[in-house]
Amino acid sequence: MKNKGGVVLLTIVVSILCVYYLSFTFVAQRVNQQAIDAATVDNTTDYQKKQQYLDSVWNEPVYNLFGVDFTYKEIKETELNLGLDLQGGMHVTLEVSPVEIVKGISGNSTDPNFLKALDMAKERVKGTQLDFVNEFYNAYKELSPDKSLASVFATAANRGRISLSTSDEEVLDLINTEVDGAIERSFNILRTRIDRFGTSQPNIQRLQGTGRIQIELPGVDNPERVRRLLQGVAKLEFWEVYDMQEIFPTLQAMNDVMVKEMKAELPEISGEEAESTESEDLGDLLSDDSEVDSLNADDLESQLASDSTAVDSTFNSQVSPLFSLLKAQYGLVYDLKDTAQVNRMLKNAKVQQVIPATIKFMWLVKPIKSQDELSTDEFLELYAIKSSRGGKAPLSGEVIVDARQDLDQRTQPAISMNMNATGAKKWKKLTGENTNRRIAIVLDNYVYSAPNVQGEIPNGSSQITGNFTLEEAKDLANILKAGSLPAPTTIVEDVVIGPTLGKVAQDQGMLSIFAGLAIVILFMIAYYSGGGMIANLALFFNVFFILGILAQLSAALTLPGIAGIVLTIGMSIDANVLIFERIKEELKNGAGLRQAISSGYGKAYSSIVDANVTTFLVGIILYTLGQGPVKGFAITLMVGIACSFFSAVFITRVIVEWMSKKGDNSKISFTTGLSKNALAGMNFDFISKRKFAYLFSSAFIAIGLIAIIAKGLTYGVDFTGGRSYVVAFDQPVESSALKVALGSSFDNQGVEVKTYGSNNVLKVTTSYMINDESDQADAQVKEALVSGVSEFTSLSYVQDDTKAAEGNFTIVSSSKVGATIADDIKNASTESVVFALIVIFLYILVRFRKWQFGLGAIIALFHDTLFVLSAFAIANLLGFSFEVDQVFIAAMLTIIGYSINDTVVVFDRIRENLAIRTNSEMKDVFNESLNSTMNRTMITSLTTLIVVVVLFIFGGAVLKGFSFALIVGILIGTYSSLFIATPIVIDLNKKKEQ
Repeated sequence: MKNKGGVVLLTIVVSILCVYYLSFTFVAQRVNQQAIDAATVDNTTDYQKKQQYLDSVWNEPVYNLFGVDFTYKEIKETELNLGLDLQGGMHVTLEVSPVEIVKGISGNSTDPNFLKALDMAKERVKGTQLDFVNEFYNAYKELSPDKSLASVFATAANRGRISLSTSDEEVLDLINTEVDGAIERSFNILRTRIDRFGTSQPNIQRLQGTGRIQIELPGVDNPERVRRLLQGVAKLEFWEVYDMQEIFPTLQAMNDVMVKEMKAELPEISGEEAESTESEDLGDLLSDDSEVDSLNADDLESQLASDSTAVDSTFNSQVSPLFSLLKAQYGLVYDLKDTAQVNRMLKNAKVQQVIPATIKFMWLVKPIKSQDELSTDEFLELYAIKSSRGGKAPLSGEVIVDARQDLDQRTQPAISMNMNATGAKKWKKLTGENTNRRIAIVLDNYVYSAPNVQGEIPNGSSQITGNFTLEEAKDLANILKAGSLPAPTTIVEDVVIGPTLGKVAQDQGMLSIFAGLAIVILFMIAYYSGGGMIANLALFFNVFFILGILAQLSAALTLPGIAGIVLTIGMSIDANVLIFERIKEELKNGAGLRQAISSGYGKAYSSIVDANVTTFLVGIILYTLGQGPVKGFAITLMVGIACSFFSAVFITRVIVEWMSKKGDNSKISFTTGLSKNALAGMNFDFISKRKFAYLFSSAFIAIGLIAIIAKGLTYGVDFTGGRSYVVAFDQPVESSALKVALGSSFDNQGVEVKTYGSNNVLKVTTSYMINDESDQADAQVKEALVSGVSEFTSLSYVQDDTKAAEGNFTIVSSSKVGATIADDIKNASTESVVFALIVIFLYILVRFRKWQFGLGAIIALFHDTLFVLSAFAIANLLGFSFEVDQVFIAAMLTIIGYSINDTVVVFDRIRENLAIRTNSEMKDVFNESLNSTMNRTMITSLTTLIVVVVLFIFGGAVLKGFSFALIVGILIGTYSSLFIATPIVIDLNKKKEQ
């Protein structure tokens, strides 16, 4: 083998990187455990206190690596994340309503045909990928063929942009721009709200091509608060800002109160020391406005520091952050890590008593980085806002007509904005009264900018300058514009997973990994001796690399992702089995050890590449078209395939060649007593049995189709829409009896109740109020569930699942999927299966250059898909209910990948033998190829089946349907490779000859 040094070097480099990135995960786990310990009393963990602990160390150094300190925030950004299903949390998909956006652009037109066209477009795009604006236009033209769009949209608010002479195409371009901009503004607003929410590792992304925004919040313990936060109307306001000297007396009074409060909390400090902190020097300093005017921020900071030298260091460290003035001529600026303490002080009841009603404090929305390039410190400015007694802002955001990113006179990024007539009048008055003072631009009570007013602005057009980047200027322009175009959001998907359920899933997933690993390791040693030990070493590198690379990618490890690793464990053995079986063949044919090893790797390489590429293509399709947990599974599957290829083909070869350097005298072996003569000399006539196979498959699939018609499949809530709840009890509850009892609670609409892992945990799914996606409907359905369960069981409902006890029940997870998003998921799932079949057909056609091979493979895959669906239907008919959902589709595509993997290996051997035995009967060549690969087929199927059975037993209720589909798929995929795919190629060739 060439380039052994390169393989060794790459292995070392990747291993070091994996150790580096995984070390952050171990540190994060240690800090997390410390938080749990701090929040646990009498074996009960208060998850709110746990989160408070983690927030308190968010910007604190917790890890020192070779002299470099990493804060907990930096650790969390680099660790291997856990998905919501493994730690609990909330997943929300919001949809920005294009209907309301278009209404807003029209000035809320009351034209009946305009309103009817909006309703028609809304119905037409439901469950499709159609564009709403185009469908609205088509509907409007159907209703009003002689009227132009300008007749509706040429309003005062659109003056200068749309006139009565504007063409429909120009109006549509403007509408599309505004709709896309409104969605982007909603995204920016939500991103800011989530960043300020306080949860670690929030994730928010816009789903391109849709009006949807997807948000994940690990560890949240108050879903209702999150829903209010996400759906609250954005409040854009303009406020006057106090100069520092105007609020110094208030600051002095606040400081005096806090000193007394701190003195009471720290009795160990002597009275004399405490008295010295009573801000007498601060009061003297602040009483002279002229002296303040002559001071800059650095002088003021120095003055304050010198006046407090007598204060005890412990006391001073807790008081001084409140009024430290750091490099801000006009404002209060604090170290980011001190802001939580400042907030607590500002909320202190006694402090609030001395703050006049005309002053309120607001934070800058994002931190200011230190000017020192070597420093990682960040600061946050606190603004003193001038409030009226009614608390109403002098100007609010609905007056803004347009805002855009621009450049100022210095060609630096700036923002230009225009207001309507009412806004222009108020803006003229506000700027005239605040010349050479600051006006704060505030969204959701956070300051985005506080520019200094240079003079009165008479026409409502103005430019905001500041130290903006291009991206910041664009974002602020979007924020300013948010007030002029309301874009309400609706929660169309809502999944809440309690921390206890997440911990159970985490334990089950890890148990599956270790159990599957252990069984495969023992089997490989028992079957391949020393070669098996080398394969196990490659397996270790494989899993190690997968986890390390996932950490480097900042990917989240989900429960389906763990299933992907478990599956990779089984499938990664396949490459080694192919190689070892080839080596055994060469040795049996009389080759020397080193020659056998070289030939074995060389001849197996083509099959390994084809098998891995086809499965990797399935992973790409899953990632592209899948959503949520399916994407996590796809990432893990693709990373696993790449790692298993490298470890099985390259790492094992370096080790095998090193161990065989003495040639035939080397002590490496690839057989044991168990495997020496296994399936040796097999000569089964597979081709002649194909008609029996066709008959069996047709009969089974027919029975399955009848079962589907008779009883149907059990579809998950993500395919049907609706709401589902996992309810935990302290004792077993009969699911069928509860289903009957809940019927009246849900107004006799669809309800399904089934056990979920154990007989004291039930999953309740209902279509009650399925078409109402409002928060009120969510609350009403949940209330109906709680009252129905309480009445049936006589148990009390406990909202916090960590505090459930005897005599109580709790909802450990819930999910809601709107009917529209359910349709989209079904469509995407269908597309993914069809697209996978097409891609695999094209790949087989290119690789084998005969359409018969491609069509034979596709027919076999189609057969496997129908067979698994039939198995689910028959199981459902027999009382074993497994859900058909997104995870099931992931299983189906995995089966397609696995089955084509198996088929490609057989086809590759057929191609090889056809090139050698040109004068032999095709039937004989096909049979010989099937028999010669039988050992590899059985070993791969067995090892993969072992780990999937382990997953079925230990993987928990979430993966029951997934693992059941894989069990059936592995068995039927092996069967179809032998009795369906290969014989069909023979039949297609015969038809060609005829």
